[in-house]
Amino acid sequence: MPTVVIRSAVEADSSVIMRFVRELAEFEREPQSVKSSEEDLRRDGWGETPMFEALIAELDGEAVGFALTSRTYSTWEGRPGLFVEDLYVTPDARRYGVGRKLLAAIARRAVERGYRRVDLNVLDWNPARGFYDRIGFRQLQEWLPYRLTGDGLAALAAETA
Repeated sequence: MPTVVIRSAVEADSSVIMRFVRELAEFEREPQSVKSSEEDLRRDGWGETPMFEALIAELDGEAVGFALTSRTYSTWEGRPGLFVEDLYVTPDARRYGVGRKLLAAIARRAVERGYRRVDLNVLDWNPARGFYDRIGFRQLQEWLPYRLTGDGLAALAAETA
């Protein structure tokens, strides 16, 4: 059985993370939507005020996946949480429990820090939904995601107070 190692990403992993981001975007049928760059990752992950943390999954020493999280805050819980922005494992490595180990590492971080929850989004057609269900994630039926971007974001920001 191959050896799976989960480790904290370092700035030098930016190119690997960027490669995985592009592969994930291909899988999600949105390759044109990736606007970020390695420089963005370096600035926002290891700059003066890090905006995210990342984990790298290695299978026998080769990077085969990553998870990228950011901190959230729940006024109801009165505690922070972690949001999994991206979780990706290369297709050939998926049968070795790599995704589960990445999520277990995220859960450990949350528990060790006193955080109360881990959230993520998954596309409705993604077969990984069954994987998340088996781990114990639950789809929030009554909460619908909303997003403001582009022209709508700019128009609202331009409104006077």
